[in-house]
Amino acid sequence: MSFQQGLSGLNSASRNLDVIGNNIANSGTYGAKSSRAEFADVYAASLNGAGTNQIGIGTSLQTVAQQFSQGNITTTENPMDLAINGGGFFQLSDGTNPIRYSRNGQFKVSKDGFVVNNDGLKLMGYPANGAGVIQPGTAQPLQLPTGGIPPAVTSSLKMEFNLDSRLKTTSPGGGATGIDLQDSTTYNNATSMTVYDAKGQDVAVTFYFQKGETAANGADTWHIYATANGTPFGTDATGAPITLDANGNPTTPYTTITFPPSGGAPATITGSAATPPGAITMDVPAGVSSRGNSTLPIAGIQLDLSNISENGSSFAVTALTQDGYAPGQLTGIQVANDGTVLARYSNGQSKPAGQVELANFRNPQGLQALGGNMWIRTVASGDAVVGVPGDGNMGALQSGALEESNVDLTAELVNMVTAQRAYQANAQTIKTQDQVMQTIVNLR
Repeated sequence: MSFQQGLSGLNSASRNLDVIGNNIANSGTYGAKSSRAEFADVYAASLNGAGTNQIGIGTSLQTVAQQFSQGNITTTENPMDLAINGGGFFQLSDGTNPIRYSRNGQFKVSKDGFVVNNDGLKLMGYPANGAGVIQPGTAQPLQLPTGGIPPAVTSSLKMEFNLDSRLKTTSPGGGATGIDLQDSTTYNNATSMTVYDAKGQDVAVTFYFQKGETAANGADTWHIYATANGTPFGTDATGAPITLDANGNPTTPYTTITFPPSGGAPATITGSAATPPGAITMDVPAGVSSRGNSTLPIAGIQLDLSNISENGSSFAVTALTQDGYAPGQLTGIQVANDGTVLARYSNGQSKPAGQVELANFRNPQGLQALGGNMWIRTVASGDAVVGVPGDGNMGALQSGALEESNVDLTAELVNMVTAQRAYQANAQTIKTQDQVMQTIVNLR
């Protein structure tokens, strides 16, 4: 008689309870993956490897296999929390040991600007150059910018608006031009926008629209005058000097627009040689802002007027865009679904600071668990296949979210009851074997 079967069953049931207990303990651990105890039966070798009456000698724990199924995604208030929705692992490095892999996206920013986990390991990804262009290649620790962003001078400006063809003429008439900036009866409409000089100082540019005379064929002419911080422009769209009267008001416009008799898009714009007319050159003069500081001149701004119109509806500005901005300080970080880390600045600008790189394996169950929600590659797992989130078999990233453990607590509790019953049953076989042997010993 043998106690082998019962002893192996007790040992296996105990190991199974250990695995179940570990799963239950990590049911609230972000990024943790459940494990499953997998067993195999055991047979003694028979003579010549043959036999039809073999009785097994028990069971053994063959492997503890981790289950890399997707855990639920829960949202948080921290933009540095990252969740992988799909396949892939974060890559973490201390600069010395082999790369570790993790599904736990609880990241923070170190004092040096590196993105690190709770163990201080750095998140790997692609850096960005000074212009915010991602530089793919060999992954390296992601380091966020700690400084501000320099200003950018305005180089292009685009305006979209409609001029009301029903308005009366406000130009002097008889072919003369001129405007009194302090008298709103000398122009029909006005609009302002902000541009930026080389220092990032804001300059308020105001455009005044004055309807000229209507030609015999019904074509309308509009004169546009411009000021920078209240100072009239010194040259028009052709580069010719703009004349001023004794009060400092311009007597010649910055540009003149002619519309066809049917209205709609302009027929000609003074200073634009293109057909149909489009961009003209704008030189903003130096001036003094409302705060009293002197602003620098801005030369060569390309003013796009290709989308303006004249129709029988009210004056309306639908778009004013320009590409300059003031200097700004870093105010926050945002991670896109493709892993691009965007640095947000106080001037409203955002610029890529890097991109997270993920790794995946053909056999994730071959990874060796290290604890701390991390694994390392082994021969069984194969080499890592890297890529950016959302590409190939890589999952997408979700910022401000974490992946919960994939442990099914209800199922684990049921498994625990089953394992407990198995333990009790194996103990009973040992007890029965003991009773049988006691009976034999007592034979006379």
